[in-house]
Amino acid sequence: MGFLAWLVLGAYFALMIIVGYWARKKVKNASDFFTAGGSMPWWLSGISHHMSGYSSAVFVGYAALAYTSGITVYFWWASSIALSLLLGMGIFPAKWARMRQRLNVISPLEYLKIRYNLPAQQLLGWSGAFLKVFDVGAKWSASAILLHVFAGVPFLWGVLLTGGVTVVYSVMGGLWADALTDLSQFVIQLVAGISMLVAVMIRLGGVSSLWRMWKLLPPDHVKPFHGEYTVVFAATYFFVNMLSYNGGTWSLAQRFLASATPADARRSAMLSAFLYLVWPPVLFFPMWAAPLIFPHLQDPSESYGLLTQTLLPSGLIGLVLAGLFAHTMAMTSSDANAVSAVIVRDIIPVLRGKRAKLQDSPQLLLGRIVTFSFLLLSMVLALFASHFGGVVGIVILWYGALSGPIAIPILLGLLLPFRRSGSAAAIGCWIAGAVTFGALKMFPPQNWLSLSPRFANAFTVGAPMFAALLTYLALGFIAPERREDSNNLLMTLDSDVEETVLPLR
Repeated sequence: MGFLAWLVLGAYFALMIIVGYWARKKVKNASDFFTAGGSMPWWLSGISHHMSGYSSAVFVGYAALAYTSGITVYFWWASSIALSLLLGMGIFPAKWARMRQRLNVISPLEYLKIRYNLPAQQLLGWSGAFLKVFDVGAKWSASAILLHVFAGVPFLWGVLLTGGVTVVYSVMGGLWADALTDLSQFVIQLVAGISMLVAVMIRLGGVSSLWRMWKLLPPDHVKPFHGEYTVVFAATYFFVNMLSYNGGTWSLAQRFLASATPADARRSAMLSAFLYLVWPPVLFFPMWAAPLIFPHLQDPSESYGLLTQTLLPSGLIGLVLAGLFAHTMAMTSSDANAVSAVIVRDIIPVLRGKRAKLQDSPQLLLGRIVTFSFLLLSMVLALFASHFGGVVGIVILWYGALSGPIAIPILLGLLLPFRRSGSAAAIGCWIAGAVTFGALKMFPPQNWLSLSPRFANAFTVGAPMFAALLTYLALGFIAPERREDSNNLLMTLDSDVEETVLPLR
């Protein structure tokens, strides 16, 4: 990286801080900090939902998969997310919006206290926050790897630089800052991604390389599913995405909570789905072409960084790197805000016991303190990402396997057909998923099931999730819970017709 590249990257970081400072003026209370006061435009919510759905791990871990396996990553990841949103669009986004409107909810887990009970809410809250620390740590690790590839910046300083800027604007502006920086980051990565696409096409001989390139790649690279990433794995991950992107991931639920109306929440989901269909191919094309430009790369996770260094002039290198950081900063700031909302609204009141409920100003201050602390802890854990299987190991296996048991009772708990599944089902679901995942880590399935390595990932991700799902359904059938307050809650969320507001506290 030359001086111009550093100048562009420095300007990007400065822009993020300026946007965060400006957004600070819009934050007057805890509701503004955590849900933008329920007044976020649908197009901003949709772009923010999209940007919060992936990070620099795409340009490190997924770039490696694109280099070694070809187009399969688009099918089991990006198009799977788009399909999940399209299928869930008519059900979940509106329920989240109604929840804020009618129940004054500003945390994705607040409603669980009525829907199940306090122990179930606390179990999901504590475990989800703990898991998110590792997930966000993996994202910082991916960003630091990229900065090291581009500029030789030591890993520690890479984590501190990207994490430090995110801390500043997230703590100042809350969800408004997250969404507005997401918008500016979207524009930056749009320009950067197209620049990279054009540079690769020029290197490969022009626009015709878009279709000629595939004949030069290994035959498996044009197969939607092959190797470890089979149809079974894709189906498993589709279910993970169905749970996650419709609100099982707290930060994505917040985008729907922040929407002004249920109709706006549905529109934001549709926009995010459209972006997942059309934008990832632009990002992935250089990664798919990388084997033709660097045919014998020892570390495929460095492919995107090397492409940028080789093909682009200094100024555009800084812009592309800013675009890569944009994804990580969008996701991590969103996660920090969501986890902070859960801790401030759901966990700390329980720890305070019978003491008086915190007023709005202390909640806002506490939200900023928790956001800062969460991001700091995740940055520390980023330094140890290699001990948990690296970026791909954490993002695909750890988070994929453990997010399901947490998301199942959150998302299915919104639906009337599952009203029989109560607190026992929610807690049993979590225990079944966690125990199954732990058993698979201690006793790898290929060792005792004679399982082919190509099915190992699917089994590791899918087994905990399906064990959790079956437990949730079975306990709802065997030990159904029928509570009037829970049924009233579900009825309140089930229709656009205004109902009497139910107080949560």
